[in-house]
Amino acid sequence: MATLIERFTGAKRVVIKIGSALLVDGETGQLRKSWLTALVKDIAVMRRRGQEVLIVSSGSIAMGRSVLGLKPGTLRLEESQAAAATGQVLLAHAYQEILGLEDLTIAQILLTLSDTEERRRYLNARSTLSTLLSLNAIPVINENDTVATSEIRYGDNDRLAARVAQMIGADCLILLSDIDGLYEADPTHTPEARFLPEVNELSEDIMAMAGGVQTAVGSGGMVTKLKAAQIAMAAGCNMFIANGTIERPLKAISEDNARFTCFTAKDTPRNARKKWIAASLSSQGQLVVDTGAEKALQVGKSLLPAGVSDVHGEFERGDLVILVNQQGRELGRGLSAYSASDALRIIGHKSSEIAEILGYSGRDEMIHRDELALN
Repeated sequence: MATLIERFTGAKRVVIKIGSALLVDGETGQLRKSWLTALVKDIAVMRRRGQEVLIVSSGSIAMGRSVLGLKPGTLRLEESQAAAATGQVLLAHAYQEILGLEDLTIAQILLTLSDTEERRRYLNARSTLSTLLSLNAIPVINENDTVATSEIRYGDNDRLAARVAQMIGADCLILLSDIDGLYEADPTHTPEARFLPEVNELSEDIMAMAGGVQTAVGSGGMVTKLKAAQIAMAAGCNMFIANGTIERPLKAISEDNARFTCFTAKDTPRNARKKWIAASLSSQGQLVVDTGAEKALQVGKSLLPAGVSDVHGEFERGDLVILVNQQGRELGRGLSAYSASDALRIIGHKSSEIAEILGYSGRDEMIHRDELALN
């Protein structure tokens, strides 16, 4: 079994969340450039280990409010959005410049709550992130504060980071914070509070330990971190809370005397996703597969259009469909890469013919094996 440190160093896909209090000086509103430069060295080491990295970064509002001369204290929604619009430009430029020193390419992604909850937008966002990773870019993600209203916002990047990890099938999420992990009580008020290096289950007692601590420039606290842990663990993703105030915080996690809290997932992202698909009750349609495809599915293959003989129901790309064989027996469930109308046009055809038939290049598979749960 992997050690806690190996759950980080051995992860294939890692999401790193950086809080405002770490990235931006609370008094001046200026980027802590030397800290970010040191962090990027850690990210470069991760990339050399073969790890894919995504960054969820706070900081745009904290930087923008300083430039706009907004007064300290709580901002009105429209002031926060103006600050975000201003600060996001500065933040993206800083990441581009500093990651560029390590020959790392970045791409800016702005998401709203709806982008991770509405199926079509979720699929588009996931596809974009997957493509960027395949092209060796590092997505730098933030909430799109300039268009999100108070009713449709995450309000903190801890949960956004967890949703991104869930969306992209990450096996590790790192929340860099101004605290080194979870304590039984707030250590600033209870110095003798016991530190928890590992959490295997988010019981009521664990959730009650959160308290309400938050920083002057950040919007999160331990409550939001534990809610992020709920999302991550359910998705098969290990989550770390680690002290980001030190220089080279990611390097510190990989050392023998590392201090952090690891929320250990009981499953892998792939298995967790398959269990979710298998447990889904509502399906939008059926795909009838031929004998050859049925045999291919049993040995772990994806379902190709050539192996589908008929389509029933009305469904869109990403909807759950039931797979049945020629005798009508249910074989399993999966997420269709095509709508019912497009599926009808390409069934029985080779994947190489899809672009000519539909006029666009979709996925080679009707249902990818990672999005398929067999009975």
